[in-house]
Amino acid sequence: MKKKVLIVIANYYDNISNNLGVGAQTTLDMAKIKYSIKEVPGVFEIPVVISRNIEKYDAFIALGCVIKGETPHFDYISKTTFEGLMKLSIENKKPIGNGIITALNKDQARARCGSYDVKDHIKNGKGEEAANAVIAVLSK
Repeated sequence: MKKKVLIVIANYYDNISNNLGVGAQTTLDMAKIKYSIKEVPGVFEIPVVISRNIEKYDAFIALGCVIKGETPHFDYISKTTFEGLMKLSIENKKPIGNGIITALNKDQARARCGSYDVKDHIKNGKGEEAANAVIAVLSK
């Protein structure tokens, strides 16, 4: 499969994003799929970076984390980011693996970003899941 994927990582919660990134990269490496990585400050910036690069790649993986605080900011950021990703995917007929964690606290986020096994491979995390979703759609 000669496809190119762009991984866009929001590094606001860098320790969580790093695990998500390793999970996605390891999964794409195992599938022998070429990829590039671009970092953005937060998840809200992910759709615009994908939009700017929509013609250059066959698929995208969006990675990051939004943790609920005391204001409705969490709801607005999550909803608009997810809607932006879905709109880009449908309008451009290109898969976008959504590996953005929405959590009520950092413990929930850490549990969903994956954990290291003996071989330093991130497994059971949202980064790996998003990469596997992209691989599945690209092969259809």
